[in-house]
Amino acid sequence: MSISVYIIAYNEAKKIADTINSVLWADEIIVADSASTDETVGIAQELGARVVQIPFHGFGHLRNQAIKACTHEWIFSLDTDEQCTPEVRDEIFTILAGTPKHDAYLVPRRNYFMGRWVEHSGWYPNFRQPQLFRKGSMKYVESPVHEGYELLTAKPVGRLEHAIWQIPFRDFEEVVKKANRYSSLGVLKLADQRVSMGTALLHGMWSFLKHYVAKRGFLDGWAGFVIAFGNFEGTFYRYAKRFEQQEMWALPKQAPLHRRSDSPSK
Repeated sequence: MSISVYIIAYNEAKKIADTINSVLWADEIIVADSASTDETVGIAQELGARVVQIPFHGFGHLRNQAIKACTHEWIFSLDTDEQCTPEVRDEIFTILAGTPKHDAYLVPRRNYFMGRWVEHSGWYPNFRQPQLFRKGSMKYVESPVHEGYELLTAKPVGRLEHAIWQIPFRDFEEVVKKANRYSSLGVLKLADQRVSMGTALLHGMWSFLKHYVAKRGFLDGWAGFVIAFGNFEGTFYRYAKRFEQQEMWALPKQAPLHRRSDSPSK
């Protein structure tokens, strides 16, 4: 059976080559780009990918449109911070060479951050939506961020044995950027809630403790601390931005200032 790979992208020139190079074994590579302004498109085309432009209306919508662009029966989904591994490639070929037991498979991810494999913090093994699936067997819920999925098959979801790599942050600048972007998108999910700055602080603290203590991020050294702190920031600002939206603070304004009539002349 033939397989398509789709990769969603926006200004991912630093990452797109590594992701595409990890799936050159696929029959088709689709890069679903949302008007990148860097070299993402050129790099993808140079490596043989077909680039389709899809306006960004949330990640769920973007992924559903990317699926439509895929032409083969089976689809493998990768993000630009993910890379397939030889073990996963071989496991996929083994599944597709026989009669697949499932129509959709979760794929474990092994995450790397600050030069190390992060074994705790809820990062291993971690999963997102099914990444290997038969076309038509699932669709994404069109949420702006952390989109869910809906199965369109009676078969339960399967799970691959081997893991792909995920490199969610290449540097601290990306940590800050992602917290800012995801907190802005996450505000939409709080649209019907009234919140306070106290709400923001409590949710942020809970997110830190969940990752650093309950998920044993403290065993991951500084990487675990930064992950927990990044979750605090993303959560805190999601609620703080909702509070800002709710309060609609007016900025102070004053009339144009001119020289007073009794001011000494030059």
